[in-house]
Amino acid sequence: MIFVDSLMVKIALIGILGVGAQWIAWRTGRPAIALMLLTGLVAGPVLGIIDPERDFGALQEPIIKLAVAVILFDGGLSLNFRELRHAGPAVLRLVILGVPIGWALGTAAAYYGAGLSLPVSALFGGILVVTGPTVIGPMLRTLRIGQRPANILKWEGIVNDPIGALLAVFIFAYITYQGEQVSVGAIALDVALSSVIAGLIGFGLAYAVTWVFPRGYVPEFLKAPVLLVVVISGFIVADLIQHETGLVTVTVMGITMANRPIYSFQALRRFKEDLGVLLVSGVFIILPATLDWETMRAFEARFLVFLILLLFVVRPVTVLVSLFLSKVPWRERLFIAWIAPRGVVAVAITGLFSLRLTEYGVPDAEALIPLSFGVVVATIFAHGFTAQKLSERLGIDQGPGRGVLLIGANSWTIAFGRMLEQLEIAVTVADTSKLALRAARKADIDVYRGDILDEVTHDHLDMKQFQQLVAATDNDAYNALICADLGPEIGFESVSQIGADRERGPVRGRVLMPGGPSIEELVTREAAGWQFSRTKLTDEFSLKDHLAARPDNAESLAVLKPDKRLLFFSTDARPVTEAGDVLISYVPPEKAVQRREKKAAQAATRPAAT
Repeated sequence: MIFVDSLMVKIALIGILGVGAQWIAWRTGRPAIALMLLTGLVAGPVLGIIDPERDFGALQEPIIKLAVAVILFDGGLSLNFRELRHAGPAVLRLVILGVPIGWALGTAAAYYGAGLSLPVSALFGGILVVTGPTVIGPMLRTLRIGQRPANILKWEGIVNDPIGALLAVFIFAYITYQGEQVSVGAIALDVALSSVIAGLIGFGLAYAVTWVFPRGYVPEFLKAPVLLVVVISGFIVADLIQHETGLVTVTVMGITMANRPIYSFQALRRFKEDLGVLLVSGVFIILPATLDWETMRAFEARFLVFLILLLFVVRPVTVLVSLFLSKVPWRERLFIAWIAPRGVVAVAITGLFSLRLTEYGVPDAEALIPLSFGVVVATIFAHGFTAQKLSERLGIDQGPGRGVLLIGANSWTIAFGRMLEQLEIAVTVADTSKLALRAARKADIDVYRGDILDEVTHDHLDMKQFQQLVAATDNDAYNALICADLGPEIGFESVSQIGADRERGPVRGRVLMPGGPSIEELVTREAAGWQFSRTKLTDEFSLKDHLAARPDNAESLAVLKPDKRLLFFSTDARPVTEAGDVLISYVPPEKAVQRREKKAAQAATRPAAT
């Protein structure tokens, strides 16, 4: 059709397909990268709707390179040195030991398994030490494997990305050296100096940004655009000095900014995260769409031997040898040893050097493109579809996260916490006061002492374990701030606050219960003898029947689904209920007494079983 040939339509279609695939992955629990890869294959070589080389022409390579730069910077922003408290030694081992071991084994696998020439095998082996945030990030987003293995995989992927690119630069320079006598030392020194300069550029730009922004030289509405322009400019300047060193610049810049105090950092990071998700979606539609049938036919049977070696020998041996005698538990080592999906960085760098080596007439250079796509497809599907099952088999999966976090230790939150624990829902009560938490400890409820908004809190409290958060302190403004700050991380549909004072209290989250009582009202009711009740809904006794039978001043609080999902009633929303759900209500004392008397009477009149 004519409208499909429009470039604007194709750009919109790439966004729809990429984001749509991520949404389906979120709804189904499937690996997002694998679904995006399949979508790109269907839109590209299968249906022929998207052909990046035809549609974008010479812009294709710079578009992908700049997208990778922003994605790497976004990955660097997530690397806080506090995460290295437990993961640091393992990450250091995987960089210092893992890179050379992986390079050597990857080279051997390409040489003996794929049958490539030794120079080309060495270059490809260097590229394959990368994993990268474009694939690790979306994968970790769907897993709950604990902070240590997740941080190890995240740090390894982001740090090793520029290292793999620089290895490829070094080997390419060695292969194509035109002088009378090749000097390995001179080439290595050239690459090392270029990398140091690139790193200094990244550090300098990050330091400048974190100095300028807090002093008001850039208005708030321009901070995100200025940061994006600085990232892209830094990448391009470093890349002009030496190809691929721009990856060092953006990585160092991201890590430096993540570990320096800066106002508006959370807003800037969220902007970069949103942009990163959009770019990953686009890149992983464009990437498989560049395949054509001729490239896929060039994939030879001998390449399968290489893929088997890469999956079952190269990665496992690299990780297990690197982490030998480390403090990482063996279950986590086995998981890390299996997970190493390759993504856009590997394909982009391989494609670039394949074309250049082909121009120099290097044997087997043309085989790198189909082989790199084979690696991406094989690792994404093999690791993406098995990561969840493997984590469960190894016992490191922490489940879907069905806990509830109650912020503010008072008589109402403690009573509510006891009620939830009776329903087998894990509860944590957080407060800054040791004295206030004493009652929660006496009730055998898990507690956390500290400010929930403090960055250090996230090092001790895994927020992924909670399906719902309720801000119930006696400070309405603080409750609103909690919802505003943690809403983007947990999901605004999962954060609630107790009703604020009608005159002075701001609202940033859902207000709990249809009546929206304040914390003072709830504490007063608790002292007056109000209680939590639970009612199992059936086909004969629905929510409508329950509402008709209870007193007018009772409050509907939550619905517990059979799969332990907890859905709250609020001032502006009511969850859908069905038979089998458990309805949790907050009822006045006279109603609680009547319910107990009615149940006792029913039990007394019930005919005895024969």
